[in-house]
Amino acid sequence: MNRSNTLSKNIQRSQPKQLLADIIVSADQMRQVEEYLFSLGMPVAALMEKAALLISDRLQQLYPVLLYPQVGILVGPGHNGGDALVIARELWLGGYQVQIYCPFNQLKALTKNHTQYAQSLGISFVDDVSQLQKSDFLVDGLFGFGLTRALTDNIAEIIIQVNQWQLPIASIDIPSGLHTDTGELLGVAIRASQSFCLGLWKLAYFQDQALPYLGQVERLDFGIPAHFLQASLAHEITPKILSQSLALDCLPLPRPLLAHKYQQGHLLLICGSRRYAGGAILAALGARASGIGMLSIAVPAALKPLLVSHLPEALIIDCPETTSGAIADLPSCIEDFSQYSLIAIGPGLTLECQALVSKVLKADIPVIIDADGLTSLAQLGVNQTLSHRSKPTILTPHLGEFKRLFPELNNPNTDRIQSVQQAAKTSQGIILLKGARTAIAAPDGQTWLIPKSTPALARGGSGDVLTGLMGGLLAQSLDCHYPLAQMVATAAWWHAQAGILAVKERTELGVDAFTLSQYLIPAIQQFSES
Repeated sequence: MNRSNTLSKNIQRSQPKQLLADIIVSADQMRQVEEYLFSLGMPVAALMEKAALLISDRLQQLYPVLLYPQVGILVGPGHNGGDALVIARELWLGGYQVQIYCPFNQLKALTKNHTQYAQSLGISFVDDVSQLQKSDFLVDGLFGFGLTRALTDNIAEIIIQVNQWQLPIASIDIPSGLHTDTGELLGVAIRASQSFCLGLWKLAYFQDQALPYLGQVERLDFGIPAHFLQASLAHEITPKILSQSLALDCLPLPRPLLAHKYQQGHLLLICGSRRYAGGAILAALGARASGIGMLSIAVPAALKPLLVSHLPEALIIDCPETTSGAIADLPSCIEDFSQYSLIAIGPGLTLECQALVSKVLKADIPVIIDADGLTSLAQLGVNQTLSHRSKPTILTPHLGEFKRLFPELNNPNTDRIQSVQQAAKTSQGIILLKGARTAIAAPDGQTWLIPKSTPALARGGSGDVLTGLMGGLLAQSLDCHYPLAQMVATAAWWHAQAGILAVKERTELGVDAFTLSQYLIPAIQQFSES
């Protein structure tokens, strides 16, 4: 499918409002959208007024004038500064005590006009940023999207000083000093309490390195018609947020009235060792929660009684062991992989699993590789090994595993989204890169981002639960009309929602991997009841 058709079909499938909420654009793509709006006759001034009014209304809700009467406005030289000046005007008209600081002499024409208008109203302009220190909150309008140069000298000193005051700061579109696409710190950046993303989500909002600077984030829709996106981005595949509605649509619910277990997928989990028995249990519990019709689990022979006691409904297959208690080989009864819908391999295997990974990758069915399986794949050579596969392969690395798998790529710390896209293209696998904002990319360029998660998931075993959950969900859904990468993203979304729900009841310290597995069903149940 070509890129134009991909975007067109995405637009046709989505409601206009939801489409705007799901799409994520680069700085260049946002410029394309704005330039298209302007080419159709929308005045720049009208767009500025509309966006700034949305922010000023929201600020008055967040910071009521009776509690936060004094506001300081930081004004930049471009249209972001113009937005800030319109906000200053509206807050002043709303009864706030407003002070404006602009450290630039050369301003864009529209920004200069708004400066003159604010002065004519009698709004106070100050000569030194320190005069804003007594404000109850600040508005950051120094730089908008598209900044690429490092901030130095006087501007850098101003931002450092403002951050030291630890006042609430609301940033317009993106905190000043962050790269719009990569989230990279351009020398120094505003540490915002609130970031108001205008129009369409920017890539930085989904880059882990930007998160400490964004604070609470909101997207404010200033009214881009959905069909404008088709016209202005017709040759682009844009990353998308996996929204709640999209994820729930992907779940195999409700089941047909005449469903039976052989129609609900058969997952083979290959996992566990004497040293890491828990990995097998956690992956199996994740698979159980997915609703998989048939679950087979291959483990070292010594672990069979343990797995039977935890999952009496599963078929536990005992495998020959190495002297250290790892799986030495697979028994002949399961080497006919065609009896399974999908194989998930890796949790708890130890580094003795290279031969197992090689054997499984010869299977003519989809395969998920995680944990120790990824380390073995890195040793085998990921691109060369996967090039022989005719069926989909899904890799689920964390950052360290990703670097071992794809050492030739740029440091994914710099741009996680671009890195995962490159990895998917070169390996021809579906790559799920774990993180605070998990990213999933397919070889054709489709990219999905998980918008919310919790640091409670940063515990040993959480990834094992995800592998099992994903394996079970995909094994049930291989014949559905949704792209496989979207189903992988749905598993990651479900996993994150379980963590978020568990935190509400147990705090971030109380969500171990076993507890997480117990919240997978309640996480979905909460949506069916709402």
